[in-house]
Amino acid sequence: MQPLVDAYERKIDYLRISVTDRCNLRCVYCMPPEGIDLAESKNILRYEEILRLVKLAASHGIKKVRVTGGEPLVRKGIVEFLHDVASVPGIEDLSLTTNGVLLKEYAWELKDAGLKRVNVSLDSMKRDRFLKMTRGDNLFEVLEGLEEALKAGLLPVKINMVVIKGFNDDEIVDFALLSKTRPFHVRYIEYMPFNTQEGWQRDKCITAREIKEIIEKAAGPLEPVAESGGVAGPARRFHFKGAPGEIGLISPVSEHFCGSCNRLRLTADGKLRTCLFSDNEIDLRTPLRDGSSDEVVTDILLNAVREKPKGHTINENIFKKCSRTMSLIGG
Repeated sequence: MQPLVDAYERKIDYLRISVTDRCNLRCVYCMPPEGIDLAESKNILRYEEILRLVKLAASHGIKKVRVTGGEPLVRKGIVEFLHDVASVPGIEDLSLTTNGVLLKEYAWELKDAGLKRVNVSLDSMKRDRFLKMTRGDNLFEVLEGLEEALKAGLLPVKINMVVIKGFNDDEIVDFALLSKTRPFHVRYIEYMPFNTQEGWQRDKCITAREIKEIIEKAAGPLEPVAESGGVAGPARRFHFKGAPGEIGLISPVSEHFCGSCNRLRLTADGKLRTCLFSDNEIDLRTPLRDGSSDEVVTDILLNAVREKPKGHTINENIFKKCSRTMSLIGG
């Protein structure tokens, strides 16, 4: 087996898969107000095509798979697909990112299918603000989904909060306090410039360092969480002493983690992206459909990894805006 190792000696063992560009919300940082041009159904990868790629990738060292969208739970047959992915030899961890609207309905089925854990995108616990942020009045459903995920054992249940200065930064402490009383892993993510023309909008971004200072000033000291044998990620992890939950700080802009990046991304329309902020995409849909052998598809995968860039440049003067919104790339 030839492992997936890039030119900078980074071992690639994590694949993020977007299964749809459809979503039942319209979050302001994910897509423009007018919406997006959705891909034709024929251009979306079929489950069997994705599964073939997962099997090939797993045979070359991919161990972790995260399923995203759009909103993955809106795609018909998603539970059965997750079961098939969980059954692939070599896949040790299967997770899902969701907006949580349908999570209460699917939580137990997802667990039974082999899903290990879930990340829920939630940027406000205030109904009016949630409506403004997502353009959907579904806060109650999301909160119910979080509780159902805990009951079903989709652990840890992570809450992803994108912090935007002047919009929801006054809720930073409220989210942190959730981890004091409930076993949620609250993860703060720096605002990223997907919909900007001029680069990193510093006036909208609160850095991870600043977020930590805000939390500690209001709610007390945070202690580092000792790394265990679990699944490592980009978050720097902390907790309040004696708390059942955790706090994670993700700093893709101010203190990027490109040097340890171990992931690839597959878009719903079959393009492989080796960097979230790079527009370099490798077409996999065509070889998956034109009768190409497993060897040909594998060679494309290996070559793509070898071309993986050293890092992004979103906080440098040479910033280049992504041509795709996050909803098209996959959250």
